[in-house]
Amino acid sequence: MAKRSTTRRTGIADVAKHAGVSHATVSRVMNGNFTVDPVIAQRVRDSAAELKYYPNSVGRSLALGKTDTIGVVVPDLGNPTFQAMLRGVSRAAAKDGYRVLIADSSEVLSEEAILAAEARRRCDGVVLCAPRMSDAELQDLASSLHPLVLINRTIEIENTPSLSADYGQGIQELASYLVGLGHRRLAFLSGPEQSASNRLRVDGLAKFMAEHPEVELQTLAGGVSFAEGHESVDRILASGATAVLAFNDLVAMGLLSGLHEHGVAVPGEISVTGFDDIPFARYTTPPLTTAAVPITELGEAAWERMRSVLQEDEQVSLGTIFSPQVVVRGSTGPVPRS
Repeated sequence: MAKRSTTRRTGIADVAKHAGVSHATVSRVMNGNFTVDPVIAQRVRDSAAELKYYPNSVGRSLALGKTDTIGVVVPDLGNPTFQAMLRGVSRAAAKDGYRVLIADSSEVLSEEAILAAEARRRCDGVVLCAPRMSDAELQDLASSLHPLVLINRTIEIENTPSLSADYGQGIQELASYLVGLGHRRLAFLSGPEQSASNRLRVDGLAKFMAEHPEVELQTLAGGVSFAEGHESVDRILASGATAVLAFNDLVAMGLLSGLHEHGVAVPGEISVTGFDDIPFARYTTPPLTTAAVPITELGEAAWERMRSVLQEDEQVSLGTIFSPQVVVRGSTGPVPRS
């Protein structure tokens, strides 16, 4: 008869003895309880790592009714803006022992609600970036997703934190900068009509135009991608605009590429601005003037709000708006002389 193995699996008692704490303290740390002193919690985690102790995640999830995972729904993983946001969320959550489940709606409106609901069934909460979903749909869906944190939305929903950038103010500051350079014929390459952040840009430009009647602004279909920016070149050239406000950096970068192929000098013949300040923006030719949004910090803040909601913190901040900052680079210059 084969000899039975006497190898014993490391347990909570071993970790507690090694760390010099009680069984209950080890259990609280392993279960993600935030009330344990950080120094003691780190000592417990270090002991667990040294002893190669891994809690039974399935059994723990069943016992606690929690997964130590949050879902993050974004519209396009190919967009560096959402990559930076995810990086902020995931790194911040990992420090508290949480992991992130990612869902990409691929810019398909009908997929946003479906993916959000699926993520909530599998996770303890959802960080939702659903720019195409209407306010009414979001209101109806929110209660079934709670705990919920919204990104890039300013809608007010009970017990639901939201984080956004002031896109209206950012686009106004870009327009003001261009007018300061002497430009009076502007073009706005708009984003998707149903996009909440596009509506904020449109409203911001409407306010700007009301204060600057001497300026002509044409709104042209743009989009969200490099390809859509590239395809907009003929429309931009036909508009007669001397400066362009693109919906985001990807669209602006596509436009820069298309203008170069047409032999149009930037900024000698036309100025171009983007929005977001993705990492590639400073490396375009010429480098892109844009409105910088602290996307990574926004992601970190999203986890902070989610953690507060999971802890049922009564002091959780519900509405936070980040202010974009205009970053001037080589894609903009004075209005061309006739």
